[in-house]
Amino acid sequence: MYKLIFFIFGLVIGSFLNCLIYWLESENKLVSGKERTSLLGRSFCPHCGHQLAWHDLIPVLSFIFLKGKCRYCKKPISWQYPLVETATGVLFVLVTTYSHQFLIYNTYFFLDLIYYLLIACFLIVIFVFDFKHYIIPDKVIYSSIVITLIYDFQYLFLGQSLVFRNFVLTALGASLFFLLIFLITRGRAMGFGDVKLAFFVGLFLGWPNTLVAIFLSFLIGAIIGVGLILAGKKGLKSEVPFGPFLVTATLITLFWGTQIINWYLGL
Repeated sequence: MYKLIFFIFGLVIGSFLNCLIYWLESENKLVSGKERTSLLGRSFCPHCGHQLAWHDLIPVLSFIFLKGKCRYCKKPISWQYPLVETATGVLFVLVTTYSHQFLIYNTYFFLDLIYYLLIACFLIVIFVFDFKHYIIPDKVIYSSIVITLIYDFQYLFLGQSLVFRNFVLTALGASLFFLLIFLITRGRAMGFGDVKLAFFVGLFLGWPNTLVAIFLSFLIGAIIGVGLILAGKKGLKSEVPFGPFLVTATLITLFWGTQIINWYLGL
């Protein structure tokens, strides 16, 4: 029952994340003037501008009942909306299911759970925004870094300074590795946003999980890149955003990193 509750809760939060993504697009002038909106504004169709009623905004179900089209102008609704809502619901269930692997069981357990759910939301926004626009928004990545750094400070208060040092040094090492790639290729193989994302991943996962995430991100990127080339969708010089690969690898490592490391060591 609790999984169903968290899944529904995730669907609702996913709907809000879609609004947040649209607001960030507006802030970065990635949508036309008439489509720009404030974060607290009423939801409306980006095609016809008609304000949406409550029954047009039910996560996933409205998309299904409307057959993927606006009720008013009949133009197609982006698949981003139900996919983000569903992904958020699934991630919320995964966080609660695998929480025993990474949550600190103390009197602040509830705050720990909120932290990981919040980071999951940030990662979804980064994934979608970088996938669509090849940009990692500073407001999201800096917020992620600050919140994660504040969370890591608890290890100092718990007398675990070595753990805190692990996260900080891992973040510096991961970002330096990506920075070198950025400088050597002059930004062609890696954007500076990926450097900041790598710093966050180090703070979030620590060592050795960050190494697993980086390895998986390059592996996933290589597989998808080769697939796109073979399918004729991309060429050898085509630009492909790396953020979605690193976000995917980070989430995989969060939930199954320990098993991956144990499997590798067992070889």
